[in-house]
Amino acid sequence: MSSTVSATVSAESAGAGQDVRAPVRERLAAQVQRRGALAVLVLVAAVASATSSTFATGPNISSILGNNAFVWLLALGMTFVIITGGIDLSVGSMYALGGVLAADASRAGPWQAVLLPLAVGAAWGTVQGLLIARARMAPFIVTLAGLLGARGLLQALTHEGATTYLVPRGSAFRSLGSGTVTPVVIVGVLFCLGALLLTRTRFGATITALGGNENAALLMGLPVARAKVLVYVLSGTTAAGAGALGSARLGSGVTTIGVGYELTAIAAVVIGGTLLTGGSGSVGGTVCGVLLLAVIHNLIDHYFSQYGSAFTDTVNGAFLALVVLLQALLSRTQQLP
Repeated sequence: MSSTVSATVSAESAGAGQDVRAPVRERLAAQVQRRGALAVLVLVAAVASATSSTFATGPNISSILGNNAFVWLLALGMTFVIITGGIDLSVGSMYALGGVLAADASRAGPWQAVLLPLAVGAAWGTVQGLLIARARMAPFIVTLAGLLGARGLLQALTHEGATTYLVPRGSAFRSLGSGTVTPVVIVGVLFCLGALLLTRTRFGATITALGGNENAALLMGLPVARAKVLVYVLSGTTAAGAGALGSARLGSGVTTIGVGYELTAIAAVVIGGTLLTGGSGSVGGTVCGVLLLAVIHNLIDHYFSQYGSAFTDTVNGAFLALVVLLQALLSRTQQLP
């Protein structure tokens, strides 16, 4: 009798131990998913600083931040899109189109150079959002068409690349892209606003619920269709605005720029911990993701420049595949009883 009681108590104790351990395991997996990019970023930066005398220098840090700052805005808009479970493949083409439109409009004044690409990007995003939210078309197909359409419009405006639009040398618009401080401050402010929008507003809660379970979000009475449209408006606007600021830095609208930028943006967002399936993500994680990719690219340029951009693309792909695999394993760990 006593042995039976002891066995029962032991079984109950074991079950209680499992119940205690399960939440700890889930919390650990969630923390790795959210802050893994930050941990890897700190580790890579520490190793690079210890092994390279030029990595932590002012000119190198300035190059990492200033030369890539506006491209990172693509990842900001992409964060909101992916949290809903969608995708936007048109941001690279919109980046290039925004740069050409800004350079052309800069001859009329700095305000026109900023407002014209923003308006076009917002309109483009609205059309894509309506097709996805109202017509129930797949985001991949809609934004792939958007990628081709924006690139085609760009070619038409520049006569197949034969016409190059230059920003006037004396234009105040050029100051938005000059140096390191101004680009970093602009991007930093926009990322802070994006973080507030995602975490402190009803819109942010809506898109997170939408990405987690669209049917449940509909049953809760949330404005699902409107939220879907708005995330593509946001993505198109940030992409075109980033292109405009990029043209201010380069002094012209470059027709060949932006190819593959959408993949870089997606990689940065996913590496930052945002789930491709939607429902979970953060702007802070995206910041870590874009910085980690920028640091890795800088190290590749320093140590493996003889292999060209192909090596960078290979590393990007391998790193993204590893992160997605890790996310799948972490999600499975959190679902285990």
